[in-house]
Amino acid sequence: MKFPDLGEFRFVTKILEGARPLRKEPPAYRSWLSAGDDCAIFDGWLVTKDLSVENTHFRLDWSSPEQAVEKHIVSNVSDVSSMGGRPKIALLGLCLNRNWSEETRNRIAEAFAQGFERRGITLIGGDTVAGDVGMFSTTLLGTTDGETALLRSAAKPGDHVFVAGTLGKSDAGLWILMNHPEEAKRFPRLVEYHLSPKICEDAGAQLVKQGVHGACMDISDGLSSEVNHLALSSGVSIEIDEEKLPIDDDVLEMCEYFGLSPLKFALNGGEEYELLFTSEVTNSIYLKGTPKWGEIHDVGLVSCGSGVSLKRKLGGRITLNAQAWSHL
Repeated sequence: MKFPDLGEFRFVTKILEGARPLRKEPPAYRSWLSAGDDCAIFDGWLVTKDLSVENTHFRLDWSSPEQAVEKHIVSNVSDVSSMGGRPKIALLGLCLNRNWSEETRNRIAEAFAQGFERRGITLIGGDTVAGDVGMFSTTLLGTTDGETALLRSAAKPGDHVFVAGTLGKSDAGLWILMNHPEEAKRFPRLVEYHLSPKICEDAGAQLVKQGVHGACMDISDGLSSEVNHLALSSGVSIEIDEEKLPIDDDVLEMCEYFGLSPLKFALNGGEEYELLFTSEVTNSIYLKGTPKWGEIHDVGLVSCGSGVSLKRKLGGRITLNAQAWSHL
């Protein structure tokens, strides 16, 4: 018996072609965690959901369909990574813009199929509709090799605060596209990072392997907001050292060119997806950085108390308030 030759069935078939088989591999450790972290935990499964809406998270006059899909997948994978896990299973919901061409729809289908398969993620189902704007919605499940996941609430006084990678790239790329698109070729790496960020997707799992037991989350809403999340969740005070912030070299060059403040991009820029974590381990091989991972930067210190402060380069301290992007 064959399915009717309808557009939706052809589209779904294209996504499922070559999908990895579902393997009977339950989580090694059973645990439960409700809402409040980058993932919930359901009987040992790390569970997260992210949505990407056309003209809010991606624009196809800026991005290729493949870039838009990659950015969406990375936004989900980084949540699992930040809990110390590896992604395994996905459910995919798609709202296809009814004005997209058949070529665009096919490229999106192929990008999801290849993006999941390349990461070892099994797609087990979902839903497809059409509407006035496009939207991607993924529910992603993962597992961790450790007995406990990395949690936002695990920072302890005496821990150091670390950032993996550099800061400000995505927000700087967005600023160029919005304000000076004619200069996009001058700063291609920043624009590319905003449209399709590349991260070390097993960074959290490697943290667990290296014996890190501190707090962790991904930088999706900006460093200033994420540090405040960690401090509040852990019931501690955190001081960030401005001089130690790893502002990306291309961001520094762009800000000098346009006369902007690089600190704003480093502190408040979202969609970075690098990891922010705390650890009492300061001499690990991982914390020294490797070619695969890039540099790991010690940017602050956890202490007793509450709130977040910024130690300024020229002396003094100020309160570092959360400056997260809000959809509402």
